[in-house]
Amino acid sequence: MTAPLRIGILNDMASGSPGPVNIEPWLRYAAEELIGNGRLDRDVEFIHGWGLGLPTGTAAAVEHAFAALAEQDVLLIVGPAIGDNALVATPCAEKHRIPTINWAGTERARSNYMFHLQVGSHEDESIVLAQHMYALGAQRVGIIYDRSPIGRRHLQFFQMEAEILGLNICATASIAPLAETGTAEAGQILDARPDAFIYLGLGIAAPAVALGLGSWSGPRAMNTAGIRGYSPDFAKRIEGWTYVDMHADDNKTLSALRQKRGIPAHGALNAAKGYDLGRLMAEGLARAPERTREGVREGLEQIKFIPAAEGHEGTLLGFGNQDRGALHGRYLVLRQWRDGISVEHKN
Repeated sequence: MTAPLRIGILNDMASGSPGPVNIEPWLRYAAEELIGNGRLDRDVEFIHGWGLGLPTGTAAAVEHAFAALAEQDVLLIVGPAIGDNALVATPCAEKHRIPTINWAGTERARSNYMFHLQVGSHEDESIVLAQHMYALGAQRVGIIYDRSPIGRRHLQFFQMEAEILGLNICATASIAPLAETGTAEAGQILDARPDAFIYLGLGIAAPAVALGLGSWSGPRAMNTAGIRGYSPDFAKRIEGWTYVDMHADDNKTLSALRQKRGIPAHGALNAAKGYDLGRLMAEGLARAPERTREGVREGLEQIKFIPAAEGHEGTLLGFGNQDRGALHGRYLVLRQWRDGISVEHKN
């Protein structure tokens, strides 16, 4: 019997099964597509590693989970999903010389062995949000950001773009990433009399921030923390907020996938990122010149010009020599929560 190709899944959002997100079905679906058309000649076996990472867990848990997967002879690892943990895993990928695809938001989690599918971007999102506020005619923007690598990175890039645009940041306040109340921080911002408001962070504190704003009715936006609104209770807390998402109404690849798989509107985001992640994994295996870790790393570098399910129509997937960011083009999409439904923001 032919031995299967072993793929590790690094789960950084739980200490054991079941976790909040299960990406294995999408990875398996993409692999079976290439097995079906003969581009992969054997089955793919998925090995799970569990390590509850930051902010609720520890960096050490991610390191231990990565090492455990490395010992099980996996050819490639998929994960982590949270930016703080992707930063932790990047030196692990180099140490063990295992090609790894994280699906987090930080472009700093890229290296020779660490590839990156941008599910959001700590750098690019902030630029999109600053340009959005400028287009609205905002003059004074107030910002609350998480006291974390994610929040600080977002703030840094927002500030740089605001300076270029001539957008005035009238006040900033930091908040604990796991905060359950944001009244004091919101009050500090409102005292500066902003005409627009931004939240930047992982999103766990976002409902507290929204509640802290009370009846303030100016334009409000957040980064991809807003995708947590696909949970109905969260969506109620951020009703009316504009946010950055990863799926667009005009994307033909996503539309075809949804029709084929019968995926409803509220499942579009998970389908888009899951399918893109799965295809990167499967294509890396199929294009590998040899069935080794080095071969898979080379195979990933050979992925070019694949239409992405994420982003606006025309967004492409691919890697290359010293190119570790998978998505190329207009992959960030402004959307807004209205009556519990995510609606694309039309400029």
